[in-house]
Amino acid sequence: MSVLPSYDVIIIGAGPGGYVCAVRCAQLGMKVACVEKQQALGGTCLNVGCIPSKALLQASEKYEEAQHSLGAFGVKIEKMSLDLKAMMAHKDGVVGANTQGIEFLFKKNKIEWIKGTATIEEAGKVSVDGKKYDTDNIIIATGSEVMSLPNIEIDEDRIVSSTGALSLSKVPKTLAVIGGGYIGLEMGAVWSRLGSDVTIIEYLDKILPGMDEDVSKDMLKILTKQGMSFKLSTKVMGAKRSKAGLDLTLEPATGGKSEKLKADVVLVSVGRKAYTDGLGLEAIGVERDERGRIVTDETFESSVEGIFAIGDVIAGPMLAHKAEEEGVVLAEMLAGETGHIDYNLIPGVVYTHPEASQIGQTEQQLKEDNVAYKVGKFPYMANGRARAMNALDGFVKILADKKTDKIVGAHILGAEAGTLIHEIAAVMEFGGSAEDLARMCHAHPTLSEIVKEAALAVDDRPIHI
Repeated sequence: MSVLPSYDVIIIGAGPGGYVCAVRCAQLGMKVACVEKQQALGGTCLNVGCIPSKALLQASEKYEEAQHSLGAFGVKIEKMSLDLKAMMAHKDGVVGANTQGIEFLFKKNKIEWIKGTATIEEAGKVSVDGKKYDTDNIIIATGSEVMSLPNIEIDEDRIVSSTGALSLSKVPKTLAVIGGGYIGLEMGAVWSRLGSDVTIIEYLDKILPGMDEDVSKDMLKILTKQGMSFKLSTKVMGAKRSKAGLDLTLEPATGGKSEKLKADVVLVSVGRKAYTDGLGLEAIGVERDERGRIVTDETFESSVEGIFAIGDVIAGPMLAHKAEEEGVVLAEMLAGETGHIDYNLIPGVVYTHPEASQIGQTEQQLKEDNVAYKVGKFPYMANGRARAMNALDGFVKILADKKTDKIVGAHILGAEAGTLIHEIAAVMEFGGSAEDLARMCHAHPTLSEIVKEAALAVDDRPIHI
């Protein structure tokens, strides 16, 4: 009888959660294999998500800046044109470099990449395209997939998901985006900058529904000023293809008279769902919730002993950095160490221009929970560095407990918001107060001074406004 290949850990999925978990397990002395059926490591994030979208966002922002903004700095550009093929090549190059980097990390840490599709036969046994493997621990990190809408078939040609929106061969004259969340706004921004007439269709009465209302309202104004159109409180009933393009049927979310909207391309961006198809979870008794996510305990273990799950396949925000942190904590727990994640302190960032970021509670959540709080808010336009950058849109908003002054939430709309949020995150991680943040000396002139002024504003004592 042949002996099955054996590992301390087999991880299914090589996205941010899976590959980071694999590296940390290997660092802790475990024998690790990672199963990935795609041709490149990195999962959705590196191949058709976070990384390529940010490459296009950055490139399209440069294009828009050259067209409309650099003149204010005395930089004159004539006869400028768009080379979409070169822009896409930049995006593909960034993706390739990142995925190859993960291959290097696997080799460096002696992690075996098992190429193929995994099925869990039982605790401790994984089959990959018919070949069987033994392991002490199985970690499911298969991520998520795009959600669709009834009567709207995604063909990645004219009706696309975020994957197709990253690889359009030409700039559509008109683009309809179904969904006003992170991904919809980011992809809409890319193609709007490149020349598309973009309409965002959102079922709710606001965009970025999970973010603080001040951010949502001001972002709507800013993106509208940039040229994007919005249809809020609107649902899409269907999409009809014709030679001329696509005809969308829209209705008010509360019911009423329908209307038509023509578009060359439609992007469906209504969220993502846990991807667990084909793993054999039902047969082995792994419990899932009403949304198809794997139910886990505080150690990330499922209802079947020895089978764990992290990332988008379990509850919580579907964010790459959340999956990475879970992967590290789980690896350390398996090694007998302790680990901890404060799910209230996971930053969220929207990479439009300007960016939006948040951490902790929104003002609306504090009201719902009857928490007494103070607000400190400071605008970008009152900051010297922001003026030098011509980046006057936005604000920093800090929420602090009224009794203790402990920071309980922070929300930023403006240039480099995704970077600025981490100073506040560090203070919150150590239970710091608005006063702690306000007392820190910030270099001048920097955008970080806006954070300091917002912290001062919590106690009604900002200096520069």
